Amino acid sequence: MYIPTFDDMQAAHARIKPYIHNTPVLTSSYLNELTGAELFFKCENFQKAGAFKVRGASNAVFGLSDEAAAAGVCTHSSGNHALSLSYAAGRRGIPCNVVMPRTAPQAKKDAVMGYGGIITECKPSTTSREEVFAQVQARTGGDFVHPYNDPRVIAGQGTCSFEFIEQMKTEHGGAPDMMVAPIGGGGMISGTCLTLSHLAPDIKIIASEPEQADDAYRSFKAGHIIADDAPVTVADGLKVPLKDLTWHFVSNHVSDIMTCTEQEIIDAMKLTWQRMKIVIEPSCAVPLATIIKNKEQFAGKRVGVIITGGNVDLDLLPWTL
Repeated sequence: MYIPTFDDMQAAHARIKPYIHNTPVLTSSYLNELTGAELFFKCENFQKAGAFKVRGASNAVFGLSDEAAAAGVCTHSSGNHALSLSYAAGRRGIPCNVVMPRTAPQAKKDAVMGYGGIITECKPSTTSREEVFAQVQARTGGDFVHPYNDPRVIAGQGTCSFEFIEQMKTEHGGAPDMMVAPIGGGGMISGTCLTLSHLAPDIKIIASEPEQADDAYRSFKAGHIIADDAPVTVADGLKVPLKDLTWHFVSNHVSDIMTCTEQEIIDAMKLTWQRMKIVIEPSCAVPLATIIKNKEQFAGKRVGVIITGGNVDLDLLPWTL
């Protein structure tokens, strides 16, 4: 198992710079007052393809040799990695095949197809996803870019925290005390751990997860990976389990994993829309939901929050269902 390094992250940042945005860091006096903390939101909902995952996907695609790239790339994903890989493959002019659960948001499927990705649907479980993917990869011969358990992807995701720390120092008076991000398979958290453990090891890293898909929380408490096959949560991007590479980072560098209910996720998502006037998807609301739920642990702290994406089906907003 190759564990990506800080040098890999820096190389990724140079490689993907032409294909991504350096997304803004926003604040909200209302949310600061509500939580008793100073919150700083790194807004990857403004990223190319609408999500942080374009960082890791672009690093993988543009790191391929011409020979390897000729067969294209392939993956399985509930949405944001699929559309991000399709975006990156389109920029390089190579094919991209993705396996998606049939229950994935239509907005994300439309985005994949809009970027030129070819979708094969599967049942909404990890088992089905991996079985169907094996068939697709065998047929296409594309390079497998795993949504999170891939050193190239983790190095790419680490560029988000790298930018975040620089922005905090230059625009907001210094580094945060804590960093909070959602956790599903652990790609973003692993990238955050990779960067901060080298650049700012004193920053406490907190992962946030839905109660109804809390396998990372239970893994963290048990000391080994516990995988759920088909959890049901409004946070569709957080349904997948940890793998060996992401578990390495989580088990060694994450300080705590906090959970929240479905209603708390929906309330935090709606509150962000109302108060910050930005579009975020349910998975991105999980960190704010856990901060509001555990105010005493964040009060008086400077807290960085990674908003991971904004690809939402506007006809199926969770508070209207």
